[in-house]
Amino acid sequence: MFGRMLKLRLLNAVAPVYFFTATVVTFILHFGFFLPTIFSPSPGEVPSTASLHAVAFLFLMFNALGNYVRTVRHPAESAEDPAVIPVCSPECSDRIDAHYLLNGRHFCKLCKKVILRRDHHCFFTGNCIGNRNMRYFIMFCVYTSCTCLYCLVLGVAFLTVEYSISFENPLTFLTLLPLFVVIMLYVWLGIGLVCAGFCCQQVLLVARGQTWCQLQRGTLVESRSPWRSNLRDVFGTRWGLGLVLPVQTVETCSDDTDDPKPHAE
Repeated sequence: MFGRMLKLRLLNAVAPVYFFTATVVTFILHFGFFLPTIFSPSPGEVPSTASLHAVAFLFLMFNALGNYVRTVRHPAESAEDPAVIPVCSPECSDRIDAHYLLNGRHFCKLCKKVILRRDHHCFFTGNCIGNRNMRYFIMFCVYTSCTCLYCLVLGVAFLTVEYSISFENPLTFLTLLPLFVVIMLYVWLGIGLVCAGFCCQQVLLVARGQTWCQLQRGTLVESRSPWRSNLRDVFGTRWGLGLVLPVQTVETCSDDTDDPKPHAE
């Protein structure tokens, strides 16, 4: 168990560095190579198309990074930490990285904090996702996925324009593996698909009024509210504003300790 916890702590430190490194590289490739090459204006022509793509890219990155920061700055920790953290029982499924407490609380061994309605621990943000930062995490996944897939399209266009490469043959990528840009295409594709999958999973869980921890424990939740109300609890009444700006759209409530009544599956 000690070896696995060491690996988790190492991953918790490396994942944010990987994310920010990929972000910096994406900025450099986009403004240093993609836009100047794909949308190089003719003499005397106003680079309107390049400007539109630059604005679109900055909008996506602003929302992705803005929601990332809010996910980190609005942790789901409880204000009432218990004096003694109980030892996890042998049958507890969360014994590796978290202890399950009462009233929907978990003690995360990586965060070293008690988390309200803990869903999971995100290594890219370095903290737990729970009731207070779930909306920011979902929107972070949405905009990260959109940014990666957008850069993937521009990357393919860049290789087509710069090297006159045709991608009609599906084996073309295999002949371009030494190129750094192609490696980044795989990175964007992987991150984009993973974030899209996370987003769909979290929205479904939120709509059901359930968390990933409860799903792992094999418990179903008798939600006291319909799915519309569950979504509104997370996204707030100003959810439309939250779709385009990384701002708070729901009022925080101190009474976040109630856990919906579960029953064994």
